[in-house]
Amino acid sequence: MNLRLFAIYLMALFLSLSCAKRPVTYEEATQTVIDIIPKPQQLDVLPAFFTMNKETKIVVPTQDDRLIEIARYLNTLIHRSTAWELEISASPEPASANRILFILDDVYRAGAEAYELHMTSQEITIKASAPNGIFYGVQSLRQLLPPSIERENGLLGEESIDLRCVHIVDEPRFKWRGVMLDVSRHFFDVDYIKRLIDHLAYHKLNTFHWHLCDDQGWRIEIKQYPKLTTVGAWRVDRENYHWHARPPQIPGEEATYGGFYTQDEVRDVVKYASQRFITIVPEIEMPAHTSAALAAYPEYSCTGGPFTVPPGSIWPITDIYCAGNDSTFEFLQNILKEFMDLFPGEYIHIGGDEATKTNWETCKKCQARIEAEGLKDEFELQSYFVRRMENFIHANHRRLIGWDEILEGGLAPRACVMSWRGMEGGIEAAKIGHDVVMSPVSHCYFNMYQGPMDQEPFAYGGYIPIRMVYEFEPIPEELNAKEAAHILGAQANLWTEFVSTPETAEYLFIPRMDALAEVLWTQKEKRDWNDFSRRLLHQFDRYDQWGINYARSALAVNIDTEVDVESKTLLLSLRSEIPQVDIRYTLDENDPTINSMKYRVPIEIDADVHFSTASFIDSVRVSPVLRKTFEFHLATGKKVELIHPNESKYDGGGDYSLTNSLLGSINYMDGRWKGFHEFDFIATLDLEKIQQINYIGVGFLRDPMKWIFLPKSVEFAISEDGKTFESIKSTELPEVKPEDQVQTVEMSAELASKKARFIRIHAQNIGRCPEWHTGAGGPAWVFVDEIVVK
Repeated sequence: MNLRLFAIYLMALFLSLSCAKRPVTYEEATQTVIDIIPKPQQLDVLPAFFTMNKETKIVVPTQDDRLIEIARYLNTLIHRSTAWELEISASPEPASANRILFILDDVYRAGAEAYELHMTSQEITIKASAPNGIFYGVQSLRQLLPPSIERENGLLGEESIDLRCVHIVDEPRFKWRGVMLDVSRHFFDVDYIKRLIDHLAYHKLNTFHWHLCDDQGWRIEIKQYPKLTTVGAWRVDRENYHWHARPPQIPGEEATYGGFYTQDEVRDVVKYASQRFITIVPEIEMPAHTSAALAAYPEYSCTGGPFTVPPGSIWPITDIYCAGNDSTFEFLQNILKEFMDLFPGEYIHIGGDEATKTNWETCKKCQARIEAEGLKDEFELQSYFVRRMENFIHANHRRLIGWDEILEGGLAPRACVMSWRGMEGGIEAAKIGHDVVMSPVSHCYFNMYQGPMDQEPFAYGGYIPIRMVYEFEPIPEELNAKEAAHILGAQANLWTEFVSTPETAEYLFIPRMDALAEVLWTQKEKRDWNDFSRRLLHQFDRYDQWGINYARSALAVNIDTEVDVESKTLLLSLRSEIPQVDIRYTLDENDPTINSMKYRVPIEIDADVHFSTASFIDSVRVSPVLRKTFEFHLATGKKVELIHPNESKYDGGGDYSLTNSLLGSINYMDGRWKGFHEFDFIATLDLEKIQQINYIGVGFLRDPMKWIFLPKSVEFAISEDGKTFESIKSTELPEVKPEDQVQTVEMSAELASKKARFIRIHAQNIGRCPEWHTGAGGPAWVFVDEIVVK
C-alpha cells in the first residue's frame, strides 16, 4: 500500500467520522476515478465526501471584486441546474461550516494561474496567489459535480450532491493557451462568441484570438472610417457556390451577406471574456488579406482600385496596402488607436501572411520607398512595413504578433511570431531570441477533418484527428532550454471558409479543444492517451447535458489492410482512436449489433465479403456503421512497379496498397492514396502468370481545392512478356472545370477475352493548375488507388 496515500486516507477518514458523515472504505476511495480535463499536475482522491446543498455558503474573506465575481459565477452555475441560491459571505465562519472557501495568498505559489483545491467533509478550500488561480480551481470543482450541472434544471429537485473529496495542486505548463476564430469568411454573432468563450474557460484556456478582418469581410466598427463597415462588412451572397468557384460581384449588384460588431458589442465581449480570465487578441491583417478594407478605401492600395469585397477565395493575393504611401500608415495607426481603446490586452496581431508583392514591384511609390530606405527588395519592404507598425504599437505599450511570414526580410525587434506553416518559423524566431506561439497547420488547424470525410460535415480538407492534436508537442527538440523558454504556448485555429454556422464551428472545436487544453496545461510526462481517452468519454456525458454539438469522430472504426504475399489473403485490422470501445463486425450484409463477433485479432479474408463494423459502449452502438466490400480479383495481392515513385507522404500504405482491395475515400489524407506530384502515374502490374483478362480498372481522386486533378488521359496496355505491350484503350478526359467537386472516379477498359501477364497503366498528369484555379500555374497532383483486374 502506498504509505503517503494511506496516511491521507487515515486523516480524511478521521475527519469524515468526526463529522458524522457516512464512512468510506479504503477500496472505495482508491478506486474512484476523477475525470478532469485538462489533467491536474497532482491529484489525490480522499476517502470522504463533501455534501453540497442549498445551505452551502461561498465564503470570500477578502473583499476582492474579482473573487466576488468568481463566487457569483459559481453560484449562477449551481443555481441554473438546482435552483439553489447559495449565500455569498465574507464572514470567516468556523471550519465545521458547510462552505466553499476562497483564499488569496500572495506567498502561496509564484504562478498567477496556479491553485490548490482541498476538500474535506466540512469544506472545500480553493487557494491561489491571484484570482486567475481561484477561477481555475472553480473549473476543476465544476468537473467534480455531476454532468447534469451543465443543463438548465438538470438537478432540479435534488436536496444534496455528494462530491468525492480530492486534493489537487495544479498549474499550467504554458502561459499562452489559445483558440482563434475567423469571423471574416463567415460572421458569427455575439451570442456564439460568448458561448465559445465559455468553452475556453471550461478548458482553462486563456487566449481568444479574434480574426476580425480579412479579404472577405471587415467585422469591427471603426468610428473614424465608417465605410469599413458600411462597405467592407458586406459581400454579394454566393453561398450556393463552392468557396473556390464563386463569381465576383457584378456592377450594380447589391452586397447583402455579412455583418459586423459595434464597438459597444466589442466592449461587452471583452468584459465577458475578462470575467473568465480570457485575454482577447484582436487581429487586423496587413499588408495583405485587405480586400474588404480596400473596397471601402481604395486610395490606400497601389493601384487605386476600384475593388469589391470578394465573396469567396482569391489567390494570389496581390491587392495589398501600398507600402510607399505614408497615408497608408496613418490610416492603419488611426485604426489601431481605436483597437487599443477597445482591447486592453498586451498583444495586437497584424497578420503579415501571404502577401504577393507584384503590385509593389510596379508601384512607383513602393519602389521609391525601397530606394529611400536602402532596402534590397520587396521582402525587405514588407519587413520595413512590419517594423514601422511595430514601432507604433510598442510606443502605445503593446506588443506586435504576426504570422511567421513576418520573419521574411528581417524580424521587427520586439515582435512575437505565430508559427503556422510548420514548426520551422517558430524555431527560427526562438533561436534569435523572439517569443513564439506555435500553431502549425499539421496539428492545430481545426477547420480540417477529424474523421472519415463521408461521415463528417464538409470541411477544408486535410485530416487532424483528436489523437494527432493530443500528440502535439509545442517545444521542438531542436531548441535548448534558453531557446525553449521563448515558446509561450500554442493555439488552435478555425478558419471558416466552409464553416457558416455556430453548430459546425462547435463540432470542429470540440472535443479537439480538450486535447489541446491538456497539451498546454499538463506536463508532458503526465500525458497519456489511454488515460485521456477514458476521461474524454465522461466529458461526452457532460457535453450531452450542456447541449454541445461535439464530434464523436474518435469513436469511429478504421480499417487497415495488409496483404499476405505468400497466401494472397488479406488481413484486416480494426481500430478506434478511443481504445475503450468494443468493436463488433459482421461478414455478411447485416449491420453489427452487440451480439456480433467481437474484434480481438486481425481478421483473415480469402474470398469476396461484405464487411461491416461499428463500435459499442455498454451495449450501445456509438459510431456509424462502416461498410466495405472486399472483392478478390486477379490483381489482389500482386506486385506493382512504378516508373515515377509516389511522394513519400502519400504512399497509400505500402508496396501493395494498389492491390489490397481497400478503396481510398474522398479524403486525400486517409492513408490509402498514392500521390504523384507533377509526374505521370505509370505502373506495371505483374499477374505472375499468363491468364485471360476481361476487365481492368483503376481509381483516381479529384479534389481541386487540394490541387488534385483527374489525369489528362489514361491508357491501358497489356503484355505477355513484360517487354512488348499492346495498347487496348486510351481515354482523354474532359478539361477541368471550376465547378468540379471532390469525387472518386474509376477509369476502366473492357477486353474481349485477351490473355496477358503484365498490365501497364499510364495516367497523364495535367501538369499545372488551370488559370481559373487559386493555384494557377502551380504543379498538379494525381492521386491513384486500387487497380482491379477481372
